[in-house]
Amino acid sequence: MIIPSNQPGIADTFLAAESGSEMARLIASLDWSRTPLGPIGEWPHGLRTTVSLCLASNFPINIIWGPRHTQIYNDGYRVVCGDKHPLALGMDYRECWKSAWPAIGEPFDRAVAGQTSFLENQRMFLQRNGYLEETFFTFSLSPIRVADGEVCGLFHPVTETTRNMLGERRTRALRDLTVALAGVESVNDVARRTVTALTPFEFDLPFVLLYAFDKAFGAYALVGHHGVAPASAISPPLLSAGADACWRVEALSQSPPAVEIAGLRAVLAGQPCGPYDEAPDYALACPTRQQQDGRPRMLMMLGASSRLPWDETYQEFQQLLFAAIDAAMDRVATHEQEKARIEALAAADRAKTLFFSNVSHEFRTPLTLMLGPLSDALAEPMPEGQRERLQIAERNAHRLLRLVNSLLDFSRIEAGRTQATFSATDLTALTAELASHFQSACAQAGLELVVDCEPLPAPVYVDRAMWEKIVLNLLSNAFKFTLEGGIRISLKVRGDGVELKVADSGVGIPQADAALVFDRFHRVEGQRGRSMEGSGIGLSLVKEMVALHGGAVRVRSADGRGSVFSVRFKFGTAHLPADQIVEQPEQAGRWSGTASYLEETVGWLDRNGAPEPARQEGVAGAISARILLADDNADM
Repeated sequence: MIIPSNQPGIADTFLAAESGSEMARLIASLDWSRTPLGPIGEWPHGLRTTVSLCLASNFPINIIWGPRHTQIYNDGYRVVCGDKHPLALGMDYRECWKSAWPAIGEPFDRAVAGQTSFLENQRMFLQRNGYLEETFFTFSLSPIRVADGEVCGLFHPVTETTRNMLGERRTRALRDLTVALAGVESVNDVARRTVTALTPFEFDLPFVLLYAFDKAFGAYALVGHHGVAPASAISPPLLSAGADACWRVEALSQSPPAVEIAGLRAVLAGQPCGPYDEAPDYALACPTRQQQDGRPRMLMMLGASSRLPWDETYQEFQQLLFAAIDAAMDRVATHEQEKARIEALAAADRAKTLFFSNVSHEFRTPLTLMLGPLSDALAEPMPEGQRERLQIAERNAHRLLRLVNSLLDFSRIEAGRTQATFSATDLTALTAELASHFQSACAQAGLELVVDCEPLPAPVYVDRAMWEKIVLNLLSNAFKFTLEGGIRISLKVRGDGVELKVADSGVGIPQADAALVFDRFHRVEGQRGRSMEGSGIGLSLVKEMVALHGGAVRVRSADGRGSVFSVRFKFGTAHLPADQIVEQPEQAGRWSGTASYLEETVGWLDRNGAPEPARQEGVAGAISARILLADDNADM
């Protein structure tokens, strides 16, 4: 240890020239005769010159001189010494920085041997502020030689890069955590991904603890941990208010801001925690914003390194990590709410489908029992007025039975209980035959029915019963809303498939409803037609049946200018389930519901066979109908 000199004026003039330097004054005031360097007045010229250069520089520089490696440094290097200053002045460099020797020992030995060493952002641990501190330095060790070339000392400029290196490391931690928490869907997922992302950063986060509120226990259960074993003094399986003084659960669960926790080293009492022999003494704890039963859903604890200063910058870094976890918990809550909403809708949908299925079955039995006696009664002689009333009853019973069957079909499709049976079919002949059934009804209504089904190059694989329902629904819909003009049904090859079009010159569909006509139970309010009745099921059922064939259905319409419904199916079987393809005779699988469609269609006409709303319209509508039908060949 150097003591102040009792010989005033002994300082050489080279120190007096640096009178503005605190280190120059300190060097001049010390008794160097007690060191291996001897009195300042006896220092060799090379040492004086080197120290003078050192003191004149603003860059941190340490001069290591002589066989005992005595160090002399300037004002900039004094900051590097921390609490070691001023005792480090005149001390053996090897003794002063013994704690860092694993990092600097080899470069030092090379420099003493005459080889310059340069290290950039070298991590080392310094005992300079009362504890072993993690630091980073960029420095060089260069030999200083006398005239004969012998190494007499080392020139040691230093730049501390600890702040930059810690900043980069902590930025990576925040980035990795943010990326890891993207797309989380549960609390346990948040805990697992947080621990995985932060494990590589144990030098800044010696331990991570995550506790989620467990409603069954009424306490917080450990769901994620790193750096400390579960069930240790600071990581019990359960945390509850009043039962754990370490984490101050009661105060933490009522205080959204982070809470600083001190004294953990004493609590751990030697239990391993973190990457170093010394256990961390400080931590930051924070609750999430998301609540459960009036308490935060998660408590988060992040330990602070025992080898870094516990300062405001450190705490801000941990608070950013908390914010990322908190944001992930918000996303989890949103996901859970959306999932619950979807599940509730699905449950309601299943209940509705089950209801329709059950109701449909319940309705079919009494309707069937009604239709039998009605048919028998109509076969017997009776007064004309009574026959007409019974015919109305039979016609409406058939209509109701068709509606019940449609509901049952729809519920089966929605429940996934309907399997189509695809057979090779002459779609041209089948479609033309179905359309011909409407010829008489159209003639009675004063409408022109055009059937344009061209021969196809190959059979099309369809479920024949479903195809009949598709065609009959579209024709019935066109007839219902076409008060004048006509209906055109066409079947043509389009690309790798076939396209069915049903075009009419009817009332059309308002633009606001065009995208909704295939939705279940949707009805266009206030639309003119032959009947105001309608379930909103027919077109929706068409859409579902087309989807089972891997096809697509669309509508092009304008209010007051008619509509064109288009259905496209592909040739071949590659798009169909292989186990649902069967070979059966052309006449097999025919649906027997054509009559009910025709009966309902005829029922929309008045006794004279004219359409009720159009009786006074004249022929202007027929002209507009032909214009629409001529334009119908355009692709949709």
